[in-house]
Amino acid sequence: MAGGLAVFHIPVIETESMEPTQNVTEFILLGLCHNEMLQPVCFVFFVLLYIATVLGNLLIIVTVKKSQYLKSPMYFFLSYLSFVDMCYSSVTAPKLIADFFVERKTISFEGCIAQLFVIHFVGCTEIFLLTVMAYDRYIAICKPLHYTTIMTGWVCGSLVMASWVGGFVHSIVQTLMVIQLPFCGPNEIDHYFCDVYPLLKLVCTDTYLVGVMVIANTGMISLTCFVVLVVSYVIILVSLRTHSSEGRRKALSTCASHIAVVIMFFGPCTFMYLRPSTTFSEDKMVTVFYTIITPMLNPLIYTLRNEEVKNAMRKLGSRKVTLGVK
Repeated sequence: MAGGLAVFHIPVIETESMEPTQNVTEFILLGLCHNEMLQPVCFVFFVLLYIATVLGNLLIIVTVKKSQYLKSPMYFFLSYLSFVDMCYSSVTAPKLIADFFVERKTISFEGCIAQLFVIHFVGCTEIFLLTVMAYDRYIAICKPLHYTTIMTGWVCGSLVMASWVGGFVHSIVQTLMVIQLPFCGPNEIDHYFCDVYPLLKLVCTDTYLVGVMVIANTGMISLTCFVVLVVSYVIILVSLRTHSSEGRRKALSTCASHIAVVIMFFGPCTFMYLRPSTTFSEDKMVTVFYTIITPMLNPLIYTLRNEEVKNAMRKLGSRKVTLGVK
């Protein structure tokens, strides 16, 4: 090229920003107990807890269904609470028990998401159901003359259905937030089941917004329902001043059982989810308490402090013995 300057055009290849890809097909659960010597002890302990949970809650369900003396809305809700507790414990306990004798505790990606969905579905349903039970006690104690007209069978069924629907909607939102996140690196979950915060630690992108949404979704539901429960029981306790001593004693006995269950369930839930997206070493023990211990204690709390339930169980037992003799 005489008298000219050769110009070379170097083609520029525009590269698309590389998005984190989903390449995790399974997760490894680090479990609850890392001491091999304690594995058999933990196995026996949690097997006994799980058996007690299933049998205790099943006994309440059968007693309420079979007894002709436990037909009030309170026992209708109690039977559903027992069913929810039994499901709640069954989401985590069998896997935890089986993993005590497995060196590599794995769960598929799909199984992990399914466990996350079910645990939040059943857990949030229990939150709403406990709130419904407080409403039932409020009507029974504060508006006794209108109790039968307000708490009809249709209303009770609708409240239980609303609790299940509310739990389902909450869990769908929670699961969709997690399932769209990219898991492209580590796959070890420092927990014994799949929960939101342990999973967020494995995400290879910023999870601040998701953490805020978890607080808004799970944390605020727990806190709001807990505040509603506290307010309702304050109103109930104030109204009891006008009742007779016998009526006050019976109402306090029933309410005390419910308050104990509420504190045991809402306390750990609020600690777990009404905080920034982080994990603590105490999280596993706190989670064990409200997923395994509390569902086992609920039948004991409601039966030991309730003479009607204990009498119905005795009559149900004596009737079966009589039928067996015949």
